[in-house]
Amino acid sequence: MLTEQRNPRTTHIDQLSSLEIVQLINDEDATVAAAVREALPQVAQAVDAIVEGMRHGGRLLYVGAGTSGRLGVLDAVECVPTFSTEPEMVQGIVAGGDRAITRSIEGAEDDREAGRAAIRDRAVTRHDSVVGIAASGHTPYVIGALEEANARGAATVAVACNAPAPLFDVAQIGIAALVGPEVITGSTRMKAGTAQKMILNMLSTASMIRLGKVYGNLMVDVRVSNQKLAARARRIVSAVTGASEDEAARLLALAGDEVKTAIVVALLGLSPEDARARLAEAQGMLHRVIAPRA
Repeated sequence: MLTEQRNPRTTHIDQLSSLEIVQLINDEDATVAAAVREALPQVAQAVDAIVEGMRHGGRLLYVGAGTSGRLGVLDAVECVPTFSTEPEMVQGIVAGGDRAITRSIEGAEDDREAGRAAIRDRAVTRHDSVVGIAASGHTPYVIGALEEANARGAATVAVACNAPAPLFDVAQIGIAALVGPEVITGSTRMKAGTAQKMILNMLSTASMIRLGKVYGNLMVDVRVSNQKLAARARRIVSAVTGASEDEAARLLALAGDEVKTAIVVALLGLSPEDARARLAEAQGMLHRVIAPRA
């Protein structure tokens, strides 16, 4: 497997100074974005499938083991404050369960039936999208999960750093990020993990943009849950409406801290209830409700 091969550029890394070591790691990391770029058509195809499912009430489920699984959890958790999604809308499933998020339970990745069971336990349907993440592309737990998801009619996506690989044989859409041998042989938490993180960022962010949770490049569905996010919400309302931050704070209070509702109230002079109704009619797409931008 490509991810298990020795990297000829790092065979003497143990004899280098600290600065030379980190420079070499950085040089290797610099190649990751190019490898991901080669897979962008497949990433976009996956986004289209995820969006189609979500428009019918579907969910996005990431499945992985070890580093791959933890990256899925990270991406899923961050969707809640960034896009005001319900926790069930984007989920991360890790081989070995929640304990495996904070400690290594490496043998769990070999249990193919457990992967199937994880999908059954979440009652996956044809509107859901299941993304299997495995640097090697060989992880039995992830393969089992995608097999069960296929049987239930869900959209299935594989993200791996080896090709060909068994994971691609069971996925409807295959995303291969061929980053090459790792700095430390087989340590796929490094370049492979970086590539996977980049791809998951794209899958979730592009899907949320397509669903209307971004206006311009502003996160207009941000969930106001702390002081930092409250300040960000005020800045967004001010940027779109031209209101002062004090006025933006008043609008947000009137709108129950819903940024899009506050913007529509300010620009169209509607009540919060009518603003929410307009947004619902437009499927949450703010640009369809307010005047077009110059």
